[in-house]
Amino acid sequence: MKKSLTLAPVIVAVALSLPVATNAEDKPVGITQEAWMADKVPADSKDGTVMSVTVKHGKQNVKIMRDQDNKATVNAAFAKTSRPCPPFCIQPAQLAPGVETIGEVEMISYIKRMSDGDSSIVVIDSRTPDWVAKGTIPGAINLPWTKLNPAKGATPIDIAEIMQSVFGVTESEGLFNFSNARTAVMFCNGMWCGQSPNNISNLLKFGYPAHKIKWYRGGMQDWSILGLTTAKPSS
Repeated sequence: MKKSLTLAPVIVAVALSLPVATNAEDKPVGITQEAWMADKVPADSKDGTVMSVTVKHGKQNVKIMRDQDNKATVNAAFAKTSRPCPPFCIQPAQLAPGVETIGEVEMISYIKRMSDGDSSIVVIDSRTPDWVAKGTIPGAINLPWTKLNPAKGATPIDIAEIMQSVFGVTESEGLFNFSNARTAVMFCNGMWCGQSPNNISNLLKFGYPAHKIKWYRGGMQDWSILGLTTAKPSS
């Protein structure tokens, strides 16, 4: 039932949004205290603070760090406070029983582990390509929420191919085997975005184990608010 499907990692553009200091008087902006990540991933640290973590994004090395400009403000794309609901309704803290909600430190840890060769993890940007073009979390691949949604035209054959090629699920006689399914770390635009919840809902309907799904609820909104590095697709 396999057919080719290209869901390659988003390739880094010539210019990444790598934060740089713009004022000699700016104080260093770290990610977290070293103790929080000491047992999770290797990181560049200074005086007990994790300053950056280097990961793979496509074929490039990308250093995830925070904007070092102490006067930096949030990306305009995430400055709106009042998107109409529906469809932009506030998501609950717990999306579904068994699905763990994670924050930025955990997200960076998963990205780093995957980048270092842990093939049991896949980090997925569930947004549509127009949003991804504005910048994504380094290391993520793009699987738009429509691709797993039968109501949006996703066929059983398409879904089966994605389950195998992206999530490591095997299939026999129309039945999925999730014994080797990857830990799927999902995100979209943030606490008001329904794109990753939609992907997660469909995975659960197909029988995906809830404990193998991690949800970064804050998504690109919180990632941007914290001044963390993003990467753009190539032009």
